Amino acid sequence: MESIEDHHIQVRIVQTSACASCSIKGHCTSADVKEKLIDIANADTSQYRQGDHVWVVGTLSMGGMAVLLAFILPFFIVVISLFVFMALWGNELYAALCSLALLIPYYYILRLKGKWLGKRFAFSIQPME
Repeated sequence: MESIEDHHIQVRIVQTSACASCSIKGHCTSADVKEKLIDIANADTSQYRQGDHVWVVGTLSMGGMAVLLAFILPFFIVVISLFVFMALWGNELYAALCSLALLIPYYYILRLKGKWLGKRFAFSIQPME
């Protein structure tokens, strides 16, 4: 645990690729380790102390929703708009560029909806025993 405030806990997680745990990672450039901070809101802070090791728990539906928003919907936006632009213009290059350009406002809207997404993707914690 990184920090504890009123019903708000910040947990540091270490994300490692499979290469990061390899015994010869010092001789390879593909080893990857990243640290991330996860905010846990509305947590019972009375049973935790800074430095405790905890499990960060999410639901299976959160994973499905993340895949839907990050990969499946953008894929359909590109494919459907590509067919529409091809039917309108008949030019493959312009249709492909405009289809890809539609992803810019899509991801921008997702960025603007950060608070809504934060409520949908709320994690909880459990103590490690």
